[in-house]
Amino acid sequence: MNLKTSYFMGADIGTTGCRVSIYDTAGGLASSASAEYALQVPQVGWAEQDPEVIYSAFQTTLAEALKGFPHPLEQIQALTFSTVFHSVFPVTAEGKPLHPMLIFADIRAQSCLPEIREAMDADALYERTACPLHPMYPFAKLLWFKRHRPEIFAAAHKFVSIKELILHRLTGQFVVDTSIATGTGLFNSQRMEWDTEALEFLGMAETKFSEVRSTTHVFSEWKNEVAGLPASVKLITGAGDGVLSTLGAGAIGPGQYTAMIGTSGAVRLCTDKPRTDKVTKNWCYNLTEDIWVVGGAINNGGLAFRWARDKFARTEEFVAKKLNLDAYEVLSRYAEQKPAGSDGLVFLPFLAGERSPHWNANARGVLFGLNMNHGKRHLIRATLEGVLYSMFSVFASLKNLVPDETNAKVEIRASGSFTRSHFWVQMMADVFGHPITLPGDPEGSAFGAAALGMLATGHLKSATAIRDLVGKPRAVFTPNLRNHEVYKKLYRIYERVYRSLVHDFDEISALQNELSETKKK
Repeated sequence: MNLKTSYFMGADIGTTGCRVSIYDTAGGLASSASAEYALQVPQVGWAEQDPEVIYSAFQTTLAEALKGFPHPLEQIQALTFSTVFHSVFPVTAEGKPLHPMLIFADIRAQSCLPEIREAMDADALYERTACPLHPMYPFAKLLWFKRHRPEIFAAAHKFVSIKELILHRLTGQFVVDTSIATGTGLFNSQRMEWDTEALEFLGMAETKFSEVRSTTHVFSEWKNEVAGLPASVKLITGAGDGVLSTLGAGAIGPGQYTAMIGTSGAVRLCTDKPRTDKVTKNWCYNLTEDIWVVGGAINNGGLAFRWARDKFARTEEFVAKKLNLDAYEVLSRYAEQKPAGSDGLVFLPFLAGERSPHWNANARGVLFGLNMNHGKRHLIRATLEGVLYSMFSVFASLKNLVPDETNAKVEIRASGSFTRSHFWVQMMADVFGHPITLPGDPEGSAFGAAALGMLATGHLKSATAIRDLVGKPRAVFTPNLRNHEVYKKLYRIYERVYRSLVHDFDEISALQNELSETKKK
């Protein structure tokens, strides 16, 4: 590379770890570093993290990425941020956290939803914010703080996300981008401002929240001595990790869906404006001024596969370690030995409640159709199939939301850790009935952030140009039509079983909570 080559940094601050990567304008990776951090679960339904630990991990990965960069630092043009959606915690005026950060998986605010529904029109709130009423959103979490931590609620200078903490450390300003703001349940996506009715309900002024800037906002001044970067590097707000994953996969055209399965899962589609549906199934978050991402996320992706491994395959896991094999690969081979549909065994994988498309935190896991002929291998395959049924339910709701011409030619680009199992990806093609594409490198939220930085600084003229950086697909999986016919029948049963158990889910969830409290005593 010559000295005129420009490079762009993407910092991806995820749920359990962060990554800082440096790319050239052709999408080539020049340097990368990553770090992990812990998640605390002090009790059932709670999920917390220490913001200071995450900020420290960001500093470490940034320093390591810069150390590994083989060119003069002056060639780096910008640093852009990708961070998790739905995090929230209170801070002082100096930016010191007053409480651990509540992440998306924290559903302690479930108990606050009846109060919100009684006081507000939930459908109207969804229409304005494009966020279904759910305990994962900061809106409900803030009410929990007000009801259960009133002294902290009153003392807080502001309530912020992890991105806002990092930007405050780097700039001295409390700023949030439009993408993260649209994922709070507190932001009016139609007017692009904090929602007046939601704030009035909480008894909070706008001053309790950060100033909102576009995802391509460039800070005029920042404390480069904190980051160790040249003063010439531009600091850019960036967006949420989910929408930047879509951008990083190059799936921003009509009919181009992304399907991601990691610990959780999501299906997303880009659109030209905020879109909501009549039955409150999907969310819609901002990406750029003229691009929005509509989609749905599930709680139980790789999480369900890990549950099956931990609870039913300890012996296989032990043997796999002895043979230096991956336990998940061994279990995938088990699943492959059984036919599509697991001989009529249907698994509803709602082990941690569910988000899209049902938004039911009380949903629980169900094995339906179990008989004497079913064994461990059936259970493993049914678990993988159940996750895909859940993903397909999100995909189906999205297809119904957008105009017919958008779906004239559907392309589904897959990402996430599940793509390491070609068997599971092929199964997705069979369930969805559409080819599944694995994008070429690079892809992912860190690259999406770097590409957004290229767009913000004029190195890319339009978001569509990012597709050229992703390159040719690594692989395309074509559906097995015979398997697809089997899955269509079983998916209909899957949906009927869920609908028939909605009230029972509420009752068993309440009973489980009651028994859990009794056990503590």
